Amino acid sequence: MNSKRFISIVRWLGLSASLAGIVAFYRLVIHANQTTVALTLLMLIFFIAATWGLRFAIITSVAATGCYNFFFLPPIGTFVVSDPQNLLTLVVFLVASVFASRLSDRIRSESEQARHRQTELEMLYSLSRALLQTDEVTLLTNTIPQAVTRATGAKSVLFFLLDGDRIYHSSLDWPASSNIMELQELSNAPGVSTNSGEGIVPLRTGVRPTGVLILRGVTLSLQTLEAIGSLISVSLDRASAVDEVAHSAATQESERFRSAILDSITHELRTPLTSIKCSVVTLLASATPRAEEHTLLTVIDQESDRLNRLITEAIEIAQLDSQQTNMTLAPSRIEAIISSAVASTRERLSGREIVVRTAPSLPTLILDRVRIEKVVSHLLENAAKYSDAGKPIFISAELSGRFVACSVADRGIGIDPSEQVLVFNKLYRARNRAAESLGSGMGLAISRAIVEAHGGSIAVTSQLGEGSVFTFLLPIPD
Repeated sequence: MNSKRFISIVRWLGLSASLAGIVAFYRLVIHANQTTVALTLLMLIFFIAATWGLRFAIITSVAATGCYNFFFLPPIGTFVVSDPQNLLTLVVFLVASVFASRLSDRIRSESEQARHRQTELEMLYSLSRALLQTDEVTLLTNTIPQAVTRATGAKSVLFFLLDGDRIYHSSLDWPASSNIMELQELSNAPGVSTNSGEGIVPLRTGVRPTGVLILRGVTLSLQTLEAIGSLISVSLDRASAVDEVAHSAATQESERFRSAILDSITHELRTPLTSIKCSVVTLLASATPRAEEHTLLTVIDQESDRLNRLITEAIEIAQLDSQQTNMTLAPSRIEAIISSAVASTRERLSGREIVVRTAPSLPTLILDRVRIEKVVSHLLENAAKYSDAGKPIFISAELSGRFVACSVADRGIGIDPSEQVLVFNKLYRARNRAAESLGSGMGLAISRAIVEAHGGSIAVTSQLGEGSVFTFLLPIPD
């Protein structure tokens, strides 16, 4: 027998038994007045309406009216209504049944909604606890699908991140045909939606889309899906922030450690280097050595100077990288800096022709003159190093939007395109002349650090066999 049919039969029997019991009780046991009987029947109608619904309540109202009229209203034993006012009983019973049923339905609905909200709150709390157990982004992204599945009871969950087009599944039974383009479109959807049994939750950091979460096999309200999306977005933001703080702390500690080592190495190197330099200078000045000895002493003297320069450059770039160098900023003219750099490097350029072209009426810049002059000097020496002695070097300065652009060009061997992004790295020298050059590979790295410390940028354009142009931009003050 069908369970619903069985329940219906039980209710019919219960209703019949209740009416029969009330009639028998008041007819055979207690001979109550009509008002008491009517109130008792009304209580039965309220009970039926509250527990079994409107249909049974109306049937109970009609049956109770019939019993009341037949057994308790004169003429007793008939359905004849002697007083038309007694028809009001049926109306009252019907109104009471409808009112009680509606009120009961409303209470049940609100109670069900409250239980549903409580269940969803418990689910969200469970999910938030699972997401807050890790501060590491990679571990969190791998945890999210399983955490959402356990918290919501979903059959399967897909988690997609726009960063790297990464897809994470809660189970292996998710269709392999996950379309990246479709997931990217869903990530940019305006809001949460449901489609064919799927809950689709775009994830955002502020207004920037970051990915999408798709749940299958569970029915949740749009508000709950939005709350899940917010929890995941906040958790990802939190883990990213923790990672950034940890990385920043590690970087600062690394910089402190590097500075300490550099200071120690600098001291240990410069002390014997100073002794070597003093000894060589003394030997060269104190007597007239033989030609072979003079050559060896001269090499030692030159290499001592070169080693001292390498140490100085290593210290400088370490300080620039760790932002431990204070810039002495003052109003300066780029034309004066170029002239000073050309004058100071002319001896090292072996009489190379230097052609200077500057645009008229260039604005005054706020910069560290000594350091920018060092940048120009590095670029001039670099141009001389990688071009033939008879080739000129060109240096120019002009306006470029909100910047002053300073360029140093040569007609040298050029730089291979694959190396152009590497030449500003520390200790890097172009392969085509690295073996011949005595450079340290630090000059361009120092130049980039100085220019970037001023809020500018530096770049190179080059063609093999044609030459190279190094250009750095310095911002014009407001």
